Amino acid sequence: MSKLIFEKSVTGRRAYLMPRLTAAEAAATATLPANLCATIPPALPEVSELDVVRHFTQLSQHNFSVDTNFYPLGSCTMKYNPRLTEKAASLDGFISGHPLLTQLNGNGTLTQGALEALWHTEQLLCELTGMDAYTTQPMAGAHGELTGLLLIAAYHRARNDKRTKVLVPDSAHGTNPASAAMAGFTVVPVATDPDGNVDLTDFKAKLSPDIAAVMLTCPSTLGLFEQHVVEMADLAHACGALLYYDGANLNALMGRARPGDLGFDVLHLNLHKTLSTPHGGGGPGSGTVGIKSALLPFLPMPVVVKNGSSFTLDTNRPQSIGRIAPLFGNFGVILRAYAYMLHLGGNGLREATDHAVLNANYLRVKLQEAFDIPYHRICMHEVLLSGERQAKKHGVRAIDFAKGLIDAGHHPPTIYFPLTVGEAIMIEPTETESKETLDTFIADLLRLATLAETNPSAFATMPETTTISRIDETRAARSPILKAAVTPQT
Repeated sequence: MSKLIFEKSVTGRRAYLMPRLTAAEAAATATLPANLCATIPPALPEVSELDVVRHFTQLSQHNFSVDTNFYPLGSCTMKYNPRLTEKAASLDGFISGHPLLTQLNGNGTLTQGALEALWHTEQLLCELTGMDAYTTQPMAGAHGELTGLLLIAAYHRARNDKRTKVLVPDSAHGTNPASAAMAGFTVVPVATDPDGNVDLTDFKAKLSPDIAAVMLTCPSTLGLFEQHVVEMADLAHACGALLYYDGANLNALMGRARPGDLGFDVLHLNLHKTLSTPHGGGGPGSGTVGIKSALLPFLPMPVVVKNGSSFTLDTNRPQSIGRIAPLFGNFGVILRAYAYMLHLGGNGLREATDHAVLNANYLRVKLQEAFDIPYHRICMHEVLLSGERQAKKHGVRAIDFAKGLIDAGHHPPTIYFPLTVGEAIMIEPTETESKETLDTFIADLLRLATLAETNPSAFATMPETTTISRIDETRAARSPILKAAVTPQT
């Protein structure tokens, strides 16, 4: 464990020497009011420049990233992002443009390159997902969900159709009900059937004239393709509701199935998960929203439009829901996604999907005897395990396996989600991991499963290789220590 910077402090040591004041500067300083002048030196560590460099370098090495180790975080698609897209987003013509330039220069003459990139990205996304138009304004996935639901509300309002409820399966992402509630709707949950699909009987019973939308995550958070999706779309449309697609799991479908062809009317797409942006640490995100033509009048404005060979901003949209972000979303994320789609092309995107699904099913087959499998079906891009067997027999829970995997050099998968599966362990290997990496991960997880049977008490002190050892998760969240209990040297 590296020492804290105060622990490295040695009296009289300096990392930086302030330049001497000129006579004029000294005179100006002398005129400062006494109450603004410090009389006690600040309690700062006294260290050399090399100490400072080593300290912050060591701190950076405590970070976990997909560039250093396997990161199988289920439902979050933490895959390697090619450096090619980083170069595209760093081109001088893009990074030197001021974010407000499109507003100051309303006709877009000074921002043609940026507007063209946005327009072409929207066209590619339409082709990839089967939608008719896109907005790139939403800043992340949940923001995209809210935008999509506001569009749905505007659509029904324009038709003078008062609908107040949204159906959300219990296998959906947790942000779905939150977004629906924020948009002013009442959330109605729908159960899951024994095969891992939305329960059609429950779904039909809850469809009514006051249902505004049905929100589906496909594949669901169970890692399974919704087998009744077309029938559900037909039933929803028959009662006047719209179908919303949570695109967080599109990594399992792109190039193989288009949500627009399956009957979805609105979707959000996480560019930062599916189409090449470093993901983690809270951002940056991009929750672009795609729509069918019936919702075109309500798109957030301004809208990028093409006139001949030039591009302009359309703000004459009386039915628009208005701005939902000050600019055009996270522009750098959009550029990376644009470059990613151009580089891979249709065949490459399809191959990425195939490998993501293949990798997940490889894990499923290799681990299905050591762990419980809630639904014995071919999974999509992620495999869902359950540690209930080990928890009931040996007291080793999903969180214990997560801690053990940290010691093995892997980031833990998602645990305890979805909530409908006890001791859930959700693993998404993504398409970018090799068979060798997967085999190492499988071997480590199988070793931990054996350890749970032979020496379950060994998990009590895991992880043992990290800077901070085993903590009380609940107490750490409720009573965090926000500063180090270290007294500076005097």
